[in-house]
Amino acid sequence: MELRDIEIFLTLADLLHFGRTAERLHVSVARVSQAIKKQERGIGAALFYRDSRNVRLTPAGEQLRRDLAPIYQGLKESMGRARLAAQGKTGVLRIGMIPANAHDLRRYWETFRSRHPQWGLRLRHAPFVDPFAGLRRGDVDMLVTWLPVQEPDIVVGPRMFAERRVLAVSVDHELAGRTSATFEMLGDFPVARGRPIPDYWAESYTPWHTPRGNRIERGPDIENVDDIFTLISAGEIVNTFPVHVSRYWNRPDIAWLPIGDMAALDYGLAWRGEAENDMIRAFAQVVRDLGPL
Repeated sequence: MELRDIEIFLTLADLLHFGRTAERLHVSVARVSQAIKKQERGIGAALFYRDSRNVRLTPAGEQLRRDLAPIYQGLKESMGRARLAAQGKTGVLRIGMIPANAHDLRRYWETFRSRHPQWGLRLRHAPFVDPFAGLRRGDVDMLVTWLPVQEPDIVVGPRMFAERRVLAVSVDHELAGRTSATFEMLGDFPVARGRPIPDYWAESYTPWHTPRGNRIERGPDIENVDDIFTLISAGEIVNTFPVHVSRYWNRPDIAWLPIGDMAALDYGLAWRGEAENDMIRAFAQVVRDLGPL
């Protein structure tokens, strides 16, 4: 079994969704399906039960996942250490970015690299659906996320920036001709609903009620930002965003309305307490020394 096929199998075993597996690994759904069928032919048994609505591991698939996961992780770590050694590095700090504005935060990245040339720094997009799973799986060491974070196993570090909100609407929407929006307007239209997301964390981004107590309706479940923009463009929802999104995701089918009376959204660092190490502490110190944007 090739290393890439092992990665495909383990990712599908984790996500239980062919489309999301293909998206995470940047391959086609057909490539995922091909790899699984090849493995099933070699083993002589089905690894997944699958129908039009569900994907589940078979007993053979469960056994293969238990056997392969530690082997694959060991291979990844060995290859990573070899690459670092070739570059003269002793470790790499992996930071997941829920916001899209990594370029705005470059003073933190540059200062860390300057202070600690013995370590590498790798930035990765982090999904806002199931937002802390990457930390818990060990996919990333630190997370740049909106606040608050109230998870017993996760440490909240220094604040990095705060941003005002904008309302994204279709250019054909009844609000599109306005120059601004108000918090209260959110009670008139559905907004996106991401799952699974902790309720307190979702509320800090878009509250459940307007200032006058009107309920803010959640629309269809979404899995990523592209889903949100598709629904906004179709006029099915409106959605709040921090203002940097209007710069990084500027689109001809979306109008952006500043929300003047909604509190700014704070962003900061978070990491899993049990995984804290010298690199994590060093980067947190860089952010404390430089202060928030």
